[in-house]
Formats: sequence, C-alpha cells, structure tokens
Amino acid sequence: MRKAVKKTRSITKQIVVITVGIIIGVVLLCIALNTTLLGTYYSYKKQNILCQGYKTINEACIEDTLYNNSFDIEFESIAANGNLTISILSPSWSLIRSSASNYSAQTDLIYQIRFGDQSNVDILKESEYYYVERVLDNRLDEQYLVLIGSLYDGNQILMRTPLEGIRESAIIANQFLIIAGIIAVFVSIFVVIIVSKKITNPILELSEISRRMSELDFEAKFCPHHEYENEIDVLGDHMNALSRTLEETISELKSANLEMKRDIEKKDEIEKMRTEFLANVSHELKTPIALISGYAEGLKESIDDDRESRDFYCEVIMDEAKKMNEMVKKLLSLNQLEFGNEMIDMKRFDVTELTGGVISASQILAQQNQITIEFHQDKPIYVWADEFLIEEVLTNYVSNAIHYAKNEKRIIISFTDFGESLRVSVFNTGDNIPAEDIENIWDKFYKVDKARTREYGGNGIGLSIVKAIMQSHDRDFGVINKENGVEFYFELDKKTGDVENA
Repeated sequence: MRKAVKKTRSITKQIVVITVGIIIGVVLLCIALNTTLLGTYYSYKKQNILCQGYKTINEACIEDTLYNNSFDIEFESIAANGNLTISILSPSWSLIRSSASNYSAQTDLIYQIRFGDQSNVDILKESEYYYVERVLDNRLDEQYLVLIGSLYDGNQILMRTPLEGIRESAIIANQFLIIAGIIAVFVSIFVVIIVSKKITNPILELSEISRRMSELDFEAKFCPHHEYENEIDVLGDHMNALSRTLEETISELKSANLEMKRDIEKKDEIEKMRTEFLANVSHELKTPIALISGYAEGLKESIDDDRESRDFYCEVIMDEAKKMNEMVKKLLSLNQLEFGNEMIDMKRFDVTELTGGVISASQILAQQNQITIEFHQDKPIYVWADEFLIEEVLTNYVSNAIHYAKNEKRIIISFTDFGESLRVSVFNTGDNIPAEDIENIWDKFYKVDKARTREYGGNGIGLSIVKAIMQSHDRDFGVINKENGVEFYFELDKKTGDVENA
C-alpha cells in the first residue's frame, strides 16, 4: 500500500496569516469599542470634571476667596481645562461671576436652565447640593452636560460642557485606526517574513540533519547562527549530542555483534576445553580410586594379618580419600572463581598476622620434610583484600614451596614495600622452573615434572586457584627463577601511612 504524502505548510505563511489576523482583529475591536463605549466613557469623565470643578469653587466659597482677584486665575483654569462655561448667580438669578467672555453666552446658559425644554433632560447624578443632567439643545441639535447647584453662601452655580465633539472624535479615530491598521498589516508582513526566515532557516537545517541521521550519516553537525544562544541553538546542541550518542551506540552494537560472532566461533574450542577438563579430572581421580579399591581388597583378604598391616592399609585408604576430597573442593572453588560466582569481601587486615598463621599451620609438614621456614617481619602491615582468599593464595604458595624445596631446604617469606602496594614473596631453594613451562604452570592439572610421584607433585590445581584469586583482585602475581631456587609472589593494595616500613 502506497503511503500518502502529507501536504506541508510554510511556517512563514502561517505566521503571516496569524499576525495579519491579529492586527485586523485588534483594529476592529478598537473601532467597536470607540463606537459603543467611547461616548459613555467620555460622558463619565466629563461628569467627574464638572463635579471636581464644583468642589473646588465651593471650597473657595467656604474660604471666602471665590470673589477675590486671587481666585481669578484658578477660576479661569477650571473653565479652560475642562471646556466649561461657568456662571455664578444670586438667588434672584442676577449674574455675579461668569467664565464666558460675551454676554450672549451667559444669557444663553441662564435661559437654557430656566426656560429650556425639560423633556430632553436626563438626570445623571444627584447629591445634596447639586445635580448633573444631560440636555439636548433642539436649536443647535447638540448635547450638553449641565451641573446646577448651590454654593456655601447660598448663591447658585451653573456649569455646562458640550458632548457633541466626542462623536466627531470617534469617527476620526475610527478612520485613523483603519488607515493605521492597513499600514500595520503591510509592515507586519514585511517584518514577519524577515524575522521568520531567521527562525525557519535553522529549523530547515535541523530537519536536514535529522534526515541524514535517519540514514545513519552522523557527519552533519548543527552550528549556532547567533552570538547569543537561543532555544533553536539549544535544540541544535541536543541534536549534535543525539548524533554522537547514536553513533557511539551503533558502534557498541557492532562491537557486541562482532564479539558475539567470536563467541560463536569459540564454541567448539570451549567444548574441547570442557572435554579436556573432564578427562583431566577423570585421570586425576582414577589413581586414588584405584589405590583405594586395591588397598580395600587387600585389607579384606588380609583381615587376619597383623594389626600393623591393617593400620597401614587403612591409612593409605584414608590418605587417598583425603586427597580426593581436597581436589574436589579445590575444583569447586576454582570453578566459582573462574565464573565470577565468588563474592570478593574487601576489608583491611594485618597481612603479617595472616602470614604467621599460615606458617604455623604448615610447620608440621615442613618439619616432617626437614624444611626450615624463615619469616622475619614482626610489625603489623595492613592491606586491603579478601582475607580468606589471600590466605588461600599464601597457603598454596607455601605448600608448593614445601613440595619442591631441595638442597638447603629453606623457605623464605618476605615483604617488599612499593608505596601504594605490598609484594608478598615465597622463596624456596631447589631447581629452577624450565623457561618453556613458566607460562603454563598456572593452568589446571599442569605439572612441570610429569614423572613426579603423587606424594610430591600434588594435583596441579593450587596455582590455578592462585591465578583466579589474583585476577579477581586485579593485582599482579608471578614467579621468578633465582640463582639457587624459585620465588613466587603476589601484590596487594595498602594505604599510605598505615604500613610500617617492611
């Protein structure tokens, strides 16, 4: 099914339409407000001017300054600023003071109040001392606001202001708004096109970058177009970051796929290693099982022999069973270490004390073989590691040294301080390890001397366990041939200042 192509609309055109619509709407709203509310608002403001003028004049009457020359300027200012005609009359309607400059204006105001047509009068506001009304003058077809009131001294005050001018003002204002609106529309179109281009061009650039990203082309980068960073520049930075992240992720996925391919290719090799491991285990178990079976049969057939022979048979059976048990435990421990199932419990402990404990546990076996173990460190030295696993490493090294010690039959355990780390070395006198075997001694079931007896050679698992433990600690270990023997070593982390000089 063919996918429908969506129609696109220019952002610039949309912004122009919206802006022109807003301007036209504002102009029409202003015209409507001018037509409907401007007259009412103007009338309200004029009422306030009349009332404020009355208040000022009445206060001058109370202060007895109304008829003095000192009030002339303020009186004329009230009339001129508010476009008011003001007349102050006695109770008998004789003129006392007026703001009108000619007699006809004065008489016209008085005549309108006294003899005008009251049918065209609307009372707008009343108070105790005055009232405000809207009056239609039929002669001139004009509307006025008139305030009629009494002053503090009993005289009357008449104030009038025309309303007709507001209609003409509203019409002129509306005409001006229409002209201004037309000009604003054309100006806004021009400005919007220029401004929107500055916005849409970076957006189009981002769109092109996203298209290239969808095609896995991560070379395109967004460059800011302004001296000061804005929202589009922030979006561009995020697009650049997304591009880098996608590139790194795809690279990692490719690497993972390649690694997976290699793992698949190694499947046969792993299967071969598994088969070899089972064969080695079977071979190692075959000898003790045969010995146990043979001595058990001999014990059964010689049940009537002397007690010493029976004890010897039992000791051999027990010894071989013990060796089998130790080998199985070591294989299980090695399996856990190699597959990462052994949890490393890192803590701070005294390696001097641990070494002393290992030496004490190995002393009986060393004495049986006329071997001397030398260790001259007596100050506490603290390191960070899994104490139980490090004890296993040191025990394997000491046990291996006891098995292979010759000539002077000496074992020397020493510490070497490297500042941030501590090296523990176990040296035994005897033959060197052949150079071609040094890299292989850490492999499971590997023995340097294939002809060694079981009592002397061990089962070939101990050094494999050492390798697994030290790799889990991510620390160095190894073996060095010396002039008169072999030295095995491993290194541990320590804290500067916590360690005495070794």
